[in-house]
Amino acid sequence: MSDKKRAQKIADAIQSKFGDAVLEIEVAYDEFVAVVDKAIVHDVLADLRWTHHFDLLLDVVGVDCMELEPFRERFEVEYILYAMKSDTRFRVRTPVPETDLDVPTASDLWQSANWGEREAYEMIGINFVGHPCLKRLLTHHEFVGHPLRKDYPVMGGQWCSSTSEMKEELEESQGGAPGGSSAG
Repeated sequence: MSDKKRAQKIADAIQSKFGDAVLEIEVAYDEFVAVVDKAIVHDVLADLRWTHHFDLLLDVVGVDCMELEPFRERFEVEYILYAMKSDTRFRVRTPVPETDLDVPTASDLWQSANWGEREAYEMIGINFVGHPCLKRLLTHHEFVGHPLRKDYPVMGGQWCSSTSEMKEELEESQGGAPGGSSAG
């Protein structure tokens, strides 16, 4: 079976199982994309993980859609999945309204979600509910705002005025990775 036929079969199964909560199935850049309501995104991801054997989460991406027309909501979270055994890629996209940035974590399904979700939290402001360690990853401890939002002031550089003793981070479990052991 070809990649496209496999992906089409999976898309049809997702549409059938989740009904109207699947807002759209599209093909973008030769890949199937299921656009789903954020209320069921974790269920869809779990179904893809366990039923359709998408054993690899390649990336979790937060997107500010403010200048992209047309868009459903200001923000989106996109999950890029890969099934090694069947050599199939599939993407799941969920619209996230600016007034409710809570999205369930996928870190309980794939450990690789940990870092991508932290980056989307820090850069865009998506709050991944249930994430084991949702802390800043790339900016300093005094940083205010989300630098990949389209309305972030480009020239609004922020200086760090104090050092951070990293003792707290060192005492945490493996950077919040699921199944990590405590240091110390």
